[in-house]
Amino acid sequence: MTATLETIDTGIDDLAASRIRRGRRRRLVIAVLATLVVAAFVASLMFGRTFYPPADVLRVVLGQDVAGANFTVGRLRLPRAVLAVVAGICFGLGGITFQTMLRNPLASPDIIGISSGASAAAAFAIIVLGLGGTGVSVFAIVAGLAVALLIYGLSYRGGVAGTRLILIGIGIAAMLDSVTSYLLSTAATWDLQETMRWLTGSLNGATWGATVPVIVALLVLGPVLLVQTRNLSMVQLGDDAAQALGVRVERTRVFAIVSAVGLIAFATAAAGPIAFVAFLSGPIAARIVGRARRCSSRRHSSGRCSCWSRISSASTPSARATRWAW
Repeated sequence: MTATLETIDTGIDDLAASRIRRGRRRRLVIAVLATLVVAAFVASLMFGRTFYPPADVLRVVLGQDVAGANFTVGRLRLPRAVLAVVAGICFGLGGITFQTMLRNPLASPDIIGISSGASAAAAFAIIVLGLGGTGVSVFAIVAGLAVALLIYGLSYRGGVAGTRLILIGIGIAAMLDSVTSYLLSTAATWDLQETMRWLTGSLNGATWGATVPVIVALLVLGPVLLVQTRNLSMVQLGDDAAQALGVRVERTRVFAIVSAVGLIAFATAAAGPIAFVAFLSGPIAARIVGRARRCSSRRHSSGRCSCWSRISSASTPSARATRWAW
């Protein structure tokens, strides 16, 4: 009995020590990456065809007048740098939300058709309707949401299976990509250039008018996803297990899908469908920080279950009889 309890205590201590090590590593990695982001942000404001010292950049950011730097830094470089950071956060949150919710690294918005829907809508708005600027962005946002709801509806059969949703999304993405290709083949030269610039994705034309809506979307929808983090972690264990733990699975999925698609749609409307950011950001972050939350949650759950099973088995009369027999 004493040996069994010592083994249990050792297992619990190992789990606690492992959690502490992961927490320290996570905080260290986050601090290093945040420092790199800030350094890259400041460097993008300083360097270019014309170099501006940090003091001038800081004065422009604070709203002071600096001859020659107000336009270059305040209206060209600063919106571009802010949009790069905000759009990257939106793409990353959207991608990791789908990958976590569907328990599949392939479940990324640019793989399952959401980005393809926004791209096809933008091409239609530019080539057929002759729209530009805000009109194209609105079409892209609405189309992204509509495609996501369509994929969700087609894959719903008393519940949503991740594999079914991914396969349906890939099929819809192929169909929408063919629509985009057809529109490009019929476009005039001037429309083709504008459409290709939008489809490729670029930050060169970033303005405050395009950046502010993305910031607002992140401030509104980002907290919604963060609130759903615990429920999404439970959903990774399976629908039945999540429901047994008190999680409303379908409600959690709907909130997560709408919020993630909203972030992706607004970021795509402002910066274009920058390829593979949503697809790779989650796995790269998990690799750098350590084990993904899904893996650690399962391991912790299995460890706790193992400890409790040992305690309960050690307390049963049959177990005590077996030990005395030995």
